[in-house]
Amino acid sequence: MKQNIHPAYGPVVFRDAAADFTFLTRSTLRSDKTIEWEDGNTYPVVDVDISSASHPFYTGRSRVVDTAGRVEKFRQRYGTRERK
Repeated sequence: MKQNIHPAYGPVVFRDAAADFTFLTRSTLRSDKTIEWEDGNTYPVVDVDISSASHPFYTGRSRVVDTAGRVEKFRQRYGTRERK
């Protein structure tokens, strides 16, 4: 392997503020912000928008979109064209 071309790989805390969920893992991502973890050490923290704690698929709060109702509403409003 070539020396000094790979990014540093180390412990990083990912934080999902929407779900108040944090987890410690290893990554090449870096951040200027830090957080003190449960073990007393300080790690860089990366804020994420969605994690497994807030994603609808994993939480079971997904919605079913009624597409058939939308099609019927469109047909009632604009009618259907006859094809020749």
